[in-house]
Amino acid sequence: MASDLIRIEGLNQSYGESHTLWDVELSVAAGQLTCLMGRNGVGKTTLLKALMGLLALDSGKILLRDKDLATLGPEMRAHLGIGYVPQGREIFPQLTVRENIEIGLLSRRDKSKNPLDKIYSLFPVLKEMLHRRGGDLSGGQQQQLAIGRALALDPDMLVLDEPTEGIQPNIITQIGDVLVQLQEEGMTILLVEQKLKFARRVGQNFCILDRGRSVANGKMEELNDELVSRYLVV
Repeated sequence: MASDLIRIEGLNQSYGESHTLWDVELSVAAGQLTCLMGRNGVGKTTLLKALMGLLALDSGKILLRDKDLATLGPEMRAHLGIGYVPQGREIFPQLTVRENIEIGLLSRRDKSKNPLDKIYSLFPVLKEMLHRRGGDLSGGQQQQLAIGRALALDPDMLVLDEPTEGIQPNIITQIGDVLVQLQEEGMTILLVEQKLKFARRVGQNFCILDRGRSVANGKMEELNDELVSRYLVV
């Protein structure tokens, strides 16, 4: 049984007077892909931002290999080996593909390792477009660039917020293939995903949020019709 790389315990978070996350519990097994699921507006993106140090916590713990990350900023969390692909991609549109990826290289722990060949093998289109500006790429290509930039960290864990949103079907398939390959090679992945078919294809585990609370979790094969109907169907 896989041990947990990340464990979130009793996490509470607020925006001003609005309490958004309530005593959230989440375990992310090492070397497996865990899908964080739920309808729009239930707190999934907020939880990822809290995990990455982009939002302050009211209370609770975020443990990486039993080390509490609460006092660490986003840069240190990246340096500890967590690569983040935010919702909306957030690439730098005026920079070239190469320059976007090189920004990811800055936070590598092992400067002697060069992950670029690996990135280009996963996303050949990036190698073909190294000198194109990020803003000139299609949405699907920008998503591949955002994932490539996160992989430039040579991370132990990849955190992705809805990477298939608004992407053409052929690139969704490619992204799924890449995530499966990375997981099979031992990478730990936390994925926010709305597409049930995609989640079932790539994921080993799931956790469902509803109204800011973690309400169900387990192996992907345990995600039954009752849970889907209760918490995921719009």
